[in-house]
Amino acid sequence: MSAHSIQLDRHGRLKHFLTTEGLSRDILTSILDYAESFAGVSGRAVKKVPLLRGKTVANLFFESSTRTRTTFELAAKRLSADVLNINIATSATSKGESLRDTLHTLEAMHCDLFVVRHGNSGAAHFIAGQVADNVHIINAGDGRHAHPTQAMLDVFTIRRHKPDFESLRVAIVGDIAHSRVARSKIHALSTLGVSDIRVIAPKTLLPVAIESLGVRVFHDLHEGLREVDVITMLRLQRERISNAVLPSEEEYFQCFGLTEARLSVASPDVMVMHPGPINRGIEIDSQVADGARSVILQQVSHGIAVRMAVMAMVTGAASDAGSGAD
Repeated sequence: MSAHSIQLDRHGRLKHFLTTEGLSRDILTSILDYAESFAGVSGRAVKKVPLLRGKTVANLFFESSTRTRTTFELAAKRLSADVLNINIATSATSKGESLRDTLHTLEAMHCDLFVVRHGNSGAAHFIAGQVADNVHIINAGDGRHAHPTQAMLDVFTIRRHKPDFESLRVAIVGDIAHSRVARSKIHALSTLGVSDIRVIAPKTLLPVAIESLGVRVFHDLHEGLREVDVITMLRLQRERISNAVLPSEEEYFQCFGLTEARLSVASPDVMVMHPGPINRGIEIDSQVADGARSVILQQVSHGIAVRMAVMAMVTGAASDAGSGAD
């Protein structure tokens, strides 16, 4: 069963959130709309709504990611859920217990939702096929495949500033080959009506047949950024790149690093994004990352609201009680 078909229940509602690929515009728009209703919760004196009271959310992070895990934990707690953070490095899986056995042990503790981050592509899909019917899976990043909540918080940030998706010109710059964020974001933006999506990278950092996703490919940053409205800079994933692929970080910055001067060809009100963590002076100059056109910190803040929305939707809490955030 494909990842996008297993995500929906028999009524066509979101049951798991594994990938943005194959989801309808209505579902993606619903995530954004629910996130909008949750966005004000962080400003309240009591930063909680009761939608997941009595539910247990388990964060299963086989890869470390402080920012993603922390925002998922905050999102669950603001929905009034109980949260388990499972340290996989010291858990039973490192002692030889299979992933399937670990999942069933957690199910026996009556966990309702697993947030899964794994180094292998397809891991979240595999887990979704193993758990009981009343358990829900959210993919917090799997290999080079997908990072759907990061894509949706990026899209949410864009919509707050530039809601007319069909008129947008969007550029994604950098290590496309190793980026699960890039794939998820391309699928989401395409579904929501963005017709001009550009990927800008050296040939060695582009996946094979990337054009099949409906994007335009550029190897020259100056040409690719011309008149764009949104720029997403990607982290150079040095741990996955051989020296043969990338001669030096200095040379990369000279050709593909984002500076104030290189922004001059983009739209005057261009937005600059980065999923983090940032390699300053390699992908992006600090003057740009901290400048007026950067929405990087807004992305982090919006991540909580988007993840609240996804948790409420997959568990059925959103449809049962509205957003609960008004």
